[in-house]
Amino acid sequence: MSEKSYDVIVIGSGPGGYVCAIRCAQLGLKTACVEKRETLGGTCLNVGCIPSKALLQASEKYEEADGHLEAMGIKIKGLSLDLKGMMAHKDSVVEANTKGVEFLFKKNKIDWLKGAGVISKAGEVTVGKETYKTKHIIIATGSDVISLPGMEIDEKTIVSSTGALELSKVPKSMVVIGGGVIGLEMGCVWRRLGTEVTVVEFLDRILPGMDGDVSKDMQRILKKQGMKFKLGTKVTEAKAGKSGVKLSLEPASGGDTETLEADILLVAIGRKPYTEGLGLDKVGVALDERGRIKVDDHFKTSIDGIYAIGDVIAGPMLAHKAEDEGVVLAEMLAGQAGHIDYDCIPGVVYTWPEVSAVGKTEQQLKDEGVEYKVGKFPFTANGRARAMNMTDGFVKILSHAKTDRVLGVHMIGPNVGELISEAVTVMEFGGSAEDIARTCHAHPTLSEVVKEAALAADGRPIHI
Repeated sequence: MSEKSYDVIVIGSGPGGYVCAIRCAQLGLKTACVEKRETLGGTCLNVGCIPSKALLQASEKYEEADGHLEAMGIKIKGLSLDLKGMMAHKDSVVEANTKGVEFLFKKNKIDWLKGAGVISKAGEVTVGKETYKTKHIIIATGSDVISLPGMEIDEKTIVSSTGALELSKVPKSMVVIGGGVIGLEMGCVWRRLGTEVTVVEFLDRILPGMDGDVSKDMQRILKKQGMKFKLGTKVTEAKAGKSGVKLSLEPASGGDTETLEADILLVAIGRKPYTEGLGLDKVGVALDERGRIKVDDHFKTSIDGIYAIGDVIAGPMLAHKAEDEGVVLAEMLAGQAGHIDYDCIPGVVYTWPEVSAVGKTEQQLKDEGVEYKVGKFPFTANGRARAMNMTDGFVKILSHAKTDRVLGVHMIGPNVGELISEAVTVMEFGGSAEDIARTCHAHPTLSEVVKEAALAADGRPIHI
């Protein structure tokens, strides 16, 4: 038994874990964080959000230089790809972020307990040979990739998103299983660099959790960019060989089998809560039917003194959702009040153009029997988008038919990952489409499309 004891021990140093630990320390709680990786930051900073965005940005710039700038009168001769240099950029971004978290731990006097954490019992966490006492245990261990039966992910030929970030050369062809966020983002990276990318999706549309208009238009845009799609299709078998992967496909509803070959197979069908090896079964922490940890409105598990946040509990598996939960929980443990409106958590797809959304989709509102109005405005009618030569996409605002309160906002277009913040703020304050429409937006900016969509909800857009 270690002589050290804590007010809080957080297991996992991803966005939820490290943010929670920092907020606990700011509030005067003696805090430690358990992490088994050699670096802090969890999946997001090491092999997820951060490195993927570095490659998305770099590959986007490469494609822009490779002909797209000619329409603006910019001609580039002798362009070439230095994949090693691009990967080095990605690695340097990861290193800067992970070292940044380590600095914040030192600044806030948070102890990093290096190793895998096991909950011995309520109030005790074992790391290696040491056992530490604590008043509160917070599980923030995140999630892991889901694999398909019979498809062994070797991170060389059959890869997860982790392996897709580490390819040593640009493959001639890649099949992506899964038309969700991760599959489309990584597919875009390699397509821009010269890979022929085919997305195989079991459902009849990509981005299945998003608004129908977004899914439809995004598929059209990505197809125009060169990405191929096989929707309503399932992979029944995948065999890796010396020359790549051979897949057997058939319609999701049943039918004739077809074969497809590729140099690389990326399995991107989702993620699952990472709860293995924590000792939850012995302690008695209850899980739901999907293996997520059950918690109440205060993030408390079925065992007093043990809490959970982030990907291991219900809700969208998003870093910013985990961060907010970590802050709220820390403040609750310090005797303060906290609250999260889960209808106001934005989601972003970092393809180009980007996709972003917050709140309800049209289908959800229809299913709930809510009367609503639709305001939609295209980027083709926006002066700044035309100047940027980036006119694909739209902003769509859904507001309540009677109160005009904003219920959902959905966007495709340049920089909409940033533009969505305005919609989130308005929704957090219970604002209306009229509030957005009456707010002065600078000209010429992309944000004017948000204002015009709000005007369109009342049937009075100006520029279309």
